[in-house]
Amino acid sequence: MTGRMQDGRKRSPAAMIAMPLLAVLWTIPTLGLLVTSLRTREAAATTGWWTALWEGGWTLGNYATVLGDPSIGGSLVNSIVVAVPATVLPIMFAAFAAYAFTFLRFRGKDVLFIMIVAVMVVPIQVAFQPMLDLLGPRGLGINGQFVAVWMLHTGFGMPLAIYTLRNYMSTLPSSVVESAKIDGASHFQTFWRLVAPMSSPAIAAFATLQFLWVWNDLLIAKLFLGGGENTTIIVSLQQMLGTQGQGAELLTAGAFISMVVPMLVFFGLQRFLVRGMTAGSVKG
Repeated sequence: MTGRMQDGRKRSPAAMIAMPLLAVLWTIPTLGLLVTSLRTREAAATTGWWTALWEGGWTLGNYATVLGDPSIGGSLVNSIVVAVPATVLPIMFAAFAAYAFTFLRFRGKDVLFIMIVAVMVVPIQVAFQPMLDLLGPRGLGINGQFVAVWMLHTGFGMPLAIYTLRNYMSTLPSSVVESAKIDGASHFQTFWRLVAPMSSPAIAAFATLQFLWVWNDLLIAKLFLGGGENTTIIVSLQQMLGTQGQGAELLTAGAFISMVVPMLVFFGLQRFLVRGMTAGSVKG
């Protein structure tokens, strides 16, 4: 191991110690969840998971019970049906908006952008009551349908998406856009053929975060989809836990099963995550 990183900077001894320590601290809860999911209810209730090596109580029955539940497969499909459009839609709209905020000139652009950024600090919980009225029987009557959740996640996700993509696009060379304008390209052609491909790291980074957020969402899915046939996997797992804690062993096993899809998405796009989120952090 050399004393310098690939970019030539010296390695920090403090960082080399802190990073493995933080990784271990973040891993401990997940390890505890995994061990608990492989233990019987009685063993998990009487002894700590860290004593499982000598206390025993191992079983695969929790996973067999969860996988044998016919509602779990349908809930996984519902989560995919919710998460994919709720990830694509805000990115699609936000990318066009970010292009406009970066490369177009129009009156009130800066004020409008500040207003969009200000919306990010408003808790989404304060919008639930008016949204229930709008989407419920007294409004559009689409509460309980996938389209209602798509609309909510698109609206709640767009401010951060616009902010992230706009900051990234502001780091792109303006000469490329100006050259396309001289060649007679329209704004749509410039965006689709030049700006969008160059912004793919930021788009992929936000897509990763948005997909993980939507997949793990409980409150919106429970309020606006309910517990019917459109139930997502997170709501199904919450329903496994009884009012007095019964079913906790199934909850831990189901949690690991539900982690498969988001982990595949994360590892597939992780190389874009840091690059996309930090490229525009010092400009714009």
